[in-house]
Formats: sequence, structure tokens, C-alpha cells
Amino acid sequence: MGILSRSPTYGRRSEDNGMKLLATALFATAFGILLGLSFPSLWITKIWVPSNPKGAERLPPGIIASESDLYLRRLWGNPEEDLKKKPRYLVTFTVGYKQRQNIDACVKKFSDNFTIVLFHYDGRTSEWDDEFEWSKNVIHISVRKQTKWWYAKRFLHPDIVARYDYIFMWDEDLGVDHFDAEEYIHMVKKHGLEISQPGLDPEKGCTWQITKKREHVEVHKETDEKLEWCSNPPRPPCAAFVEIMAPVFSRDAWRCVWHMIQNDLVHGWGLDFALRRCVEEPAYEKIGIVDTQWIVHQFIPSLGSQGKEEDGKSPWQGVKDRCHMEWKMFERRVDEAEKEYFKSLQVQSPSNSTTLH
Repeated sequence: MGILSRSPTYGRRSEDNGMKLLATALFATAFGILLGLSFPSLWITKIWVPSNPKGAERLPPGIIASESDLYLRRLWGNPEEDLKKKPRYLVTFTVGYKQRQNIDACVKKFSDNFTIVLFHYDGRTSEWDDEFEWSKNVIHISVRKQTKWWYAKRFLHPDIVARYDYIFMWDEDLGVDHFDAEEYIHMVKKHGLEISQPGLDPEKGCTWQITKKREHVEVHKETDEKLEWCSNPPRPPCAAFVEIMAPVFSRDAWRCVWHMIQNDLVHGWGLDFALRRCVEEPAYEKIGIVDTQWIVHQFIPSLGSQGKEEDGKSPWQGVKDRCHMEWKMFERRVDEAEKEYFKSLQVQSPSNSTTLH
């Protein structure tokens, strides 16, 4: 048999095809580079979704993370395996180191179903880790000489705390010997409360009748006060009312309340009379006091010591005077905003004042 060999024609054809393929590839690469240099924003501007959150219109909707949480995560491993449990509730305390024993007792009343945040108004944070093991697992935010409403406005935006069903906004001077957080949540859900607080021990002092703990009931929503204060339908402080020392908000209610908090009015006085605006009517059915889980308000004026002596007034007196001033300012702002809104609609403003009158 003879020896097989390639034909000259076949070899030339293969070389020509290879050269054509190489030339095509080089041309496509060069064209792509040129196109990229000439029109760097071509691919970005192709994406435009007006329904996206403001500022994110150029992103594909599937990549947008418009809400967040306060869950603590690891610095290593698979992110999908970071969280063994996702707490459903959030509790915050505005604290000073002098009240650490009180806060220790409070924190121990909340299970691992709660994310706990401590807002430190005295700047002391590291000492807590040295004294309490649980302190290493909570979130510490330290800004000196601020109030819980200042912290809330800046760190608890509704989109940041959107994973939590209920948000507790508590002071540091609360006795919790007769309080169980999980049972409290059970009562709030059972009675459909969007805004609530634990009942207060009537023997330890109360500002308002409605917040006093009652016997033989789970929840109450109305009370008798001075006759001229109680209207029909019932309104604050006779109904649809909780105090600002230990309020608990549903996710939906908090989204409204956050928007109502004023940036410059840090003490929150007057908010309690306006909270009813943040639930559907009838508000007096969705705001109430939980009697089965009650607390003691200890009236420790610790935040007053963070004030400054001016014009012969003690630090505490200066703080108290501003509280009253802010109450009047807040009432005026709400009333004026409402009147302006109805004026723009060319309708008469209803009587919906946030005051006692």
C-alpha cells in the first residue's frame, strides 16, 4: 500500500479558515474595547426602573436591599449560615452606667428572641462588658448627653428595623420584677394592640390614671380622668394613650411614629398625645395598657444631671423647662401642619388637637 499524504489544496484551505477566524476574533475584541471606551455608561443607562426607591432607579430591582436589620453577623464563613436565630422583636434602653444594675435586671427579662440595643448618654460603654457577660452580645451606641428620641430618630429608621414585629422604647428607671417579655407579646397580639405599655404599680406613683395597673383584667384601654379631658369618642389622656417612658410599637405603628418625631425636639414630650394618629380608627381600640405584665416607674432623674447650669438654674431644672417648652412647640407644629393641609384641600380642618383642651 502507498503512503497517504495531505493534499496541498486541503492544507491551504485550513490555513485560510484559521486566519479568517483569528481576524474575526481580533476585530470583535477591538470593537468591544472601542465601544466600551466610547460609551462607558451605555449598559448602566439601559436600566431605569422608576418604581425603585429614590436614588436606586439605575439598579436592577432584584439587587436592591431596601430594608435592613440589627442582626449581628460573623466576619468569616458562609453568610447564609451566620444566623442560628433571627430575633423577631427589638428592645432599646437609654442608659447611664450608674443604672447598670437596673438594666441588668431588665435585660434578663428578655429572651434571645429579642435584639437588645443600649443607647449610652454618658459615654461609658467598655465597663459594661467587664461586668456583664450579656453585654458582649448586645449593641452599644454611645453619644453623650442625648435622649432616647434623639437616638431613635437617627438609628431606628423604619427600614433599618423592618425585620422586627415589635419595638420596645424603654427608659432606664423601670422595675421589672413582675414582667415577662414573651407573655407581654402574647397579650399584645391577643388584644390587637398596635401601641401599648405595661401597667404601672399604682402604689409607686403615676402621672396619668390610664397607666395604672388594674386587677383581674388582662388589658384596659380607657379610664376616667378630669371630666373636661374626656371626650366622645374617647381621646388622650382618657384613651388611645400611653406614656413615653415604656412604649411598645408594632412595626406599622413605628413607621408612622418615626416620621412624627421631630429632629430638634429631643425629649418627646407631647408625643404621647399624638400617638393615636399612627393607628387606624378607632384608635382607642388599638392602644392600651397591659395589666398582667406590670412594671414600677422609679422616677430616677438621672438624665437631668446631664444638663447644664445656666442663669442660676440647676441642670435638672433647665432640662425640665425644655421638656415643657418642647411640648408646646410640638403641639403647635402638629396643629399648624394639619390646618395647612386641610387649607390646601380647601376644606375645613376638623377638631383633632393633640392638646388636653
